[in-house]
Amino acid sequence: MKILHFSDTHVGFNDLDILNDENINQREADFYDAFSQVVEQIKEIKPDYIIHTGDLFHRSSPSNRAITFALEQFKIIDSLNIPFILIAGNHSTPRTNLSSPILKIFENFKNIHVAYNQEYKKIEFEHIIFHALPHMNDETKALSQIELCESQIDKSKKNIMMMHCSVGATYLMNEFGEWVYPSEKEYIFKMMDYVALGHWHGFGRVGKHGNVYYSGSTERTSLNDKRNSKGFAEISLYDELQVEYKEIKIRPIILKEIDCEDYENSVSSIDKSDVKDAIVEVRLINLTVLQSIDIQNSEIKKLFWDAMSISVKREFKHVRSETAMMEAEAVSLEEFFLEHVKEEASTQEYERLKFKIQELFAHYEEVCDDTL
Repeated sequence: MKILHFSDTHVGFNDLDILNDENINQREADFYDAFSQVVEQIKEIKPDYIIHTGDLFHRSSPSNRAITFALEQFKIIDSLNIPFILIAGNHSTPRTNLSSPILKIFENFKNIHVAYNQEYKKIEFEHIIFHALPHMNDETKALSQIELCESQIDKSKKNIMMMHCSVGATYLMNEFGEWVYPSEKEYIFKMMDYVALGHWHGFGRVGKHGNVYYSGSTERTSLNDKRNSKGFAEISLYDELQVEYKEIKIRPIILKEIDCEDYENSVSSIDKSDVKDAIVEVRLINLTVLQSIDIQNSEIKKLFWDAMSISVKREFKHVRSETAMMEAEAVSLEEFFLEHVKEEASTQEYERLKFKIQELFAHYEEVCDDTL
């Protein structure tokens, strides 16, 4: 028996304000492409079952384009006559009862089974049971649903538990409405043949549990997620559990570093061969205060002209000398701000804004004058 497990596809996510040739946000298109790659893998692998453990959409009220794309892809999956079990994640769960759960749109597909409404759902086939526990906003209700799940385990069949939550590492929770699985109920995992998790965006086994896995996301919703590897899990349930990670091709994030202590040489020696169509993050290190004005972001971006996107991060040199302190004091907040506006605005717009900015800073200095 073979199961394809994927999760956190976040269809409809967009970022960076860059449009492709079809006038679609490029990052939104990247997420569509990642999902399509998994569908192509489903056709090739031909698993017995497909499971998705939450956050199909990035928002509980996705755009028309995101919904249209998902319906097209689900129509393709449904035509393969492979049972597809899908649960709601926190991004796909409305926070009030005033909104209808978006996953309801898939209920009329023949081979697609959905679990939402923050309720346990038992989805049973001849040789296997999927215990679907979607995202829960209410921890008290979640406990009762977990206990209901436990009561429905059938040892004569394979049992698969599906959840969108955090197992362990509660100190890392930082999203509104995240659900943490209660540690006192982890003994249930031993009763399952496989526990499929969504929510964490990296593939991996959870702690001491040999059968509990996150499949990871299919794309990055944050540039802080430096994992260039994204994909899904292929699960084999024959004599023993086997879990194999399958990578898909996504747009890379490339990190570059320029040492401002030797700026010219560092720039001339930087490797630009791998940045085409990539998301590039450039770190300026050992930067002095005066250099931060001389080195403009537009100058850095020209170095990587064939990248899709370039962001520049500045890390200032830690110095304590009297000269450095005088240098820092010589550059006012007003000068910093004017340089930023000059870089971002057109010449005409800069000249128009310059006097307003100077007027505002003059007023600020009057109000904050310590000598009064």
